[in-house]
Amino acid sequence: MNANVTIELGFKPYPHQRAAHALLLVCRFLVLVWHRRAGKTVFAVMELLLAALRCDRPRGRYGYIAPFLHQAKEIAWAYLLDFTKDIPGRIVNVAELSVTLPNEARIRLYGADNPDALRGGYLDGVVLDEKADMKPQVWGEIVRPMLADREGWAIFIGTPKGVNQFSELYFDAISGKREGWRGDLRRARDTGVLSDKEIEASRAEMSPQEFAQEFDCDFAAAQTNALLSLENVLAAQKRAIPEREFTHAPKVLGVDVAREGDDRSCIFLRQGLVAFEPRVLRIDDLMTLAGQVAEVAERHQPAAIFVDKGGMGSGVEDRLRQLGYPAIGVDFGWSPLDPRFANKRTEMWWAMAEWVRGGGSLPASQELVVDLTAPEYRFANDKGKVELESKAKMKKRGLRSPDVGDALALTFAMPVAAPADVATATARRSRTYRPHEGRV
Repeated sequence: MNANVTIELGFKPYPHQRAAHALLLVCRFLVLVWHRRAGKTVFAVMELLLAALRCDRPRGRYGYIAPFLHQAKEIAWAYLLDFTKDIPGRIVNVAELSVTLPNEARIRLYGADNPDALRGGYLDGVVLDEKADMKPQVWGEIVRPMLADREGWAIFIGTPKGVNQFSELYFDAISGKREGWRGDLRRARDTGVLSDKEIEASRAEMSPQEFAQEFDCDFAAAQTNALLSLENVLAAQKRAIPEREFTHAPKVLGVDVAREGDDRSCIFLRQGLVAFEPRVLRIDDLMTLAGQVAEVAERHQPAAIFVDKGGMGSGVEDRLRQLGYPAIGVDFGWSPLDPRFANKRTEMWWAMAEWVRGGGSLPASQELVVDLTAPEYRFANDKGKVELESKAKMKKRGLRSPDVGDALALTFAMPVAAPADVATATARRSRTYRPHEGRV
């Protein structure tokens, strides 16, 4: 584009849109959790257009991806045409839903329902609208690699619909653990887009759950069958426990062993009312994992180590026993002690949930927030038992395996008695433990 040409695009941003634009200047990946009617789509299309206009690379490529192509067309196509109508020399291709600018940069709409149509190209920038409704591999296997060679950026936009891929991305983005990622959440009362009168009218006409989800951006609002609510977990993460209330209790380790692909192995230490920061690992070699567990066990001297023995976990259990540690294999599919539950995994998670709600203290881990609030349960399966959602079903919903949650649940596999000398020696201590003070 000629630097001397001034084009009026007809867009006047709200303060929260200006703030998001500023965030994108200092990060590469931005997750926007904005209330309904906050201007997510308009902002996203404008960011694509501004980047395309300024692109000084040959044949810049930018994309807007919605769960379905017809959604992308319905949501964004009119905005793209309107914002570019006064740009001299633009080329509109209705068949492929694209606009090419005079500098040869192109903005195109895509549908995630046909992910193979995305393969093979590159992108300088992309918007993913409602990622939670897309197949999990669209981002990791297809879109993310398309950004690699030109170090492109991505914006994820959406409104909460429970704990899912989108909420997981947001929590990861605000945790600070992902370099180059930022997150921004805006409720209806934060933006000024809707008047107070309209907000209150909406509140009166919607169910509390609907309003909390659409206008308060509450991730937990859509969860009707979650074993633990977001509120339960966040409260447990803020809870401080006097040392005299847990140091007499036995130390217990839970070890969840990764099974495949993106699964993680996790070592979780719990002592009475306190769960400490877990050690999350991506290790393929079982003996190396057993060594990591042994290192933790040597330092903390747990009374029991419960190892998920399903899949390859038996190898870790056997190695720990060879080394002289109190390892006990647990199969999630075992019959439970309590006949109310469908299997051992459900029984352990139920006990863990009661512990969280009953005063347990959790570390400030975003991974743990997602893991503990994501699984759903049925009060009565076909055999009349309470059943926790399986890992396989969670992955079909686009959620990762709750490995960290499983590791904590394993610490409730069986009752464990504390050595008498430990209980006597620590009973009189009075220091208060606060979450995140101790690490495994």
